[in-house]
Amino acid sequence: MVTISLHHLKFHGFHGCYEQEKITGNEFEVNLDVSFNESISIITSLHESINYVTLYHLVKKKMKETTPLLETIAMELADEIKRHFPQVLEVDVAVKKINPPIISFQGSTSVRFRKHYQT
Repeated sequence: MVTISLHHLKFHGFHGCYEQEKITGNEFEVNLDVSFNESISIITSLHESINYVTLYHLVKKKMKETTPLLETIAMELADEIKRHFPQVLEVDVAVKKINPPIISFQGSTSVRFRKHYQT
């Protein structure tokens, strides 16, 4: 099995349930791992793998869509990746809100979604 990873991807977005989040936005970080079984003994060409540039563009597109819940972002992103790359066996995606709108809160909040697909 091969895993393609994109970690510490930074975005500014307007995700959240509160009106102020939709106006001022927030900083987000996305971590993504996509696994598939190699179809040959040694991968020597991009068409035998999963293009991480395409993965990045899928994440970027999803992060531009204002969405109330991080859970929705993670789950829809996993499904979109599977649609683009049918050979995917597992997607693990985490979306972190860097500055959640919680008074006197220090830290971040995040959602992690892992989906294993049947072959």
